[in-house]
Amino acid sequence: MKKSLLAILLLIIALPSWAQLEYKDVAPIFFNRCASCHHDGGPGHHPFTNYTQTAAYASLIQNALQTGTMPPWPPDTSYSRFFAERIITDSEKNAIISWINSNTPPGDTTLAPPPPVFGNYQLQGVPSMELQIPTFTSNASTNDSYVCFSLPTNLTQDRYLRAFEIVPGNPAIVHHVIINVDTTGNTTNNLSGNCFNPPGDFSIGGYAPGAPPTVAPGQAPLKLGMRIKAGSKIVLQIHYPAGSAGQQDSTKIRMYFYPVGTTGIRPIQAVTPLQNWNLAIPANTVTPFTATFQALPVPISVMGAFPHSHKLCKSIINYAWQGTDTVKLIKINNWDFEWQGYYFYRRLVKVPAGYQLFSRHVYDNTLLNPNNPNNPPQLVTAGLNTTDEMLFDGFLFTTYQAGDELIDIGALLAGDSLLATSTGLPPISTESPQHSYAYPNPSSDVFNIRLMGESWGGSTLEISDLSGRKSEEILVPEPIEGSSYVTWRVPDNSNSSGMYFYKAVSRYNQLATGKLSVVKSR
Repeated sequence: MKKSLLAILLLIIALPSWAQLEYKDVAPIFFNRCASCHHDGGPGHHPFTNYTQTAAYASLIQNALQTGTMPPWPPDTSYSRFFAERIITDSEKNAIISWINSNTPPGDTTLAPPPPVFGNYQLQGVPSMELQIPTFTSNASTNDSYVCFSLPTNLTQDRYLRAFEIVPGNPAIVHHVIINVDTTGNTTNNLSGNCFNPPGDFSIGGYAPGAPPTVAPGQAPLKLGMRIKAGSKIVLQIHYPAGSAGQQDSTKIRMYFYPVGTTGIRPIQAVTPLQNWNLAIPANTVTPFTATFQALPVPISVMGAFPHSHKLCKSIINYAWQGTDTVKLIKINNWDFEWQGYYFYRRLVKVPAGYQLFSRHVYDNTLLNPNNPNNPPQLVTAGLNTTDEMLFDGFLFTTYQAGDELIDIGALLAGDSLLATSTGLPPISTESPQHSYAYPNPSSDVFNIRLMGESWGGSTLEISDLSGRKSEEILVPEPIEGSSYVTWRVPDNSNSSGMYFYKAVSRYNQLATGKLSVVKSR
């Protein structure tokens, strides 16, 4: 019995001091994990960039965290990893829930770091080209509407596209956008609402709410781009949901080309090799369907994945295989039609020649599926309407070159000027806005230090006092869900309040520094 009590006491002592948390301690988590969608004008329904906004929706936030519906990140991170993942760690989740359970104490809200500032665009600088649809009034009354706009580029010479972003004119009604390139320049608008199959010779990607812009690495050792021929048109298929009729939209695309004459650009392609148009899902059944693509004639390096289905789908898995060997591509355990888009790998994924591509979707056509569009359930077949179903999985890839799989795309993009203050992590402390923060801070005994990114594992975090004397060196563990975490306990011989500092240097020479304010009760 004594041993059990001792174990419980040791566990309690080891736990972080969540009871001390105030708004200043959880604000960095909201800014980093939520604000990219939940800000004024963003796709999130409620902004979370100050105390009043956040506390007002405390119960909603708690439920979303406990059910796992927020942050919305469908891919299984234990299967494959992607750049700019919208995830939250268990430690961060527990901190927010503890703060909410304590009735959201504000504390001194002026001690919270400044909230991130979001402009109208995610990509920085002046785009090479900006194309905007004419102001359009949605015609989606009782049914969803798919409208295609064909926008001339007026290019007089071929150019290589490195990055683009879709900027919805009315985020509340733009469900998704598919972007095709018409190299003939002969396509025209189709505003009927029935443009289910957008015209064009090839796709360059798409947009869904909360999705990051598409940015290819543009510096050695990896320059990737898409060739857009002179005279091409850009075709935007925009999906407006039922009930949005009468509302106006003026969506645009901002495109960034490589300078004319740039050498060493490797072409990338967006293709959809995994398709199944023979779906027939009987009512009151849970049915799997698959698709296979023939053995690849050459090895490829995959940069991104775009799985797609409709409302009956429950799970998706994509992989490449030959014999007993499998190359994992993407797995979604709980498919959500409302949250989909292109997912970009942290490192290029090599698929050798001779390997086949495979997809498996599971469809739940029962009343246990809350997204089932039919009550009672009825036979659903393949089609382009939302009430139909699809198995339509695409990838962004280039031909493989030796060493591709070793290239850290995240590191190349981390310092990219196009992403300077956008898809990277927002400022959360005055000392090291891009790389770290500590919580709770101030604290009387324990600090949790989060180092954001994949490159801190194996480095040393130094703790020093106000005089600069080194107090402790801590080995930084390997990352978990995109960040490394260090716990530092104030030395037992420190009986008074004071200031400490931490510092770490990543393998890419990123510097993380910050202050640790020790406050002892008198």
